[in-house]
Amino acid sequence: MRFALQEAQLRQTGLRAVCAYDFTSRYSALPWPDAAGFHDLDTQLRDTTWEAVNKALDEARKQVGGASVEIEIRAEKGRPSQVLLDASEDACIVVVGSRGSGAWGRLTLGSTSTEVVHNAQLPVVVVPGAPS
Repeated sequence: MRFALQEAQLRQTGLRAVCAYDFTSRYSALPWPDAAGFHDLDTQLRDTTWEAVNKALDEARKQVGGASVEIEIRAEKGRPSQVLLDASEDACIVVVGSRGSGAWGRLTLGSTSTEVVHNAQLPVVVVPGAPS
């Protein structure tokens, strides 16, 4: 998020922060909604995802400082790589994170970043996750 925010500042453009969710989100770092609200799981997943992106952006803003950037947040249901590719149709660059686990994982791209790199019609920057 920091890299994308800094890049938007340098290019003097807006930033579209996009995160995909689906029922496999329970395996991600996002909290899994409680069973009491299971009837509206899609809404809970979308809201939880949006809140996570907003929190990450707030933290990035604190760390980066600098010029204010107009930011659009999208939390969309679907396969992450396809959601990112669809959201980048009018973008000038795609910034995607890679969450490889362990020493070996950090040497390879994840499935989402690999698919985005191979199918995007614009430049893609893959930012590795922090070492664990």
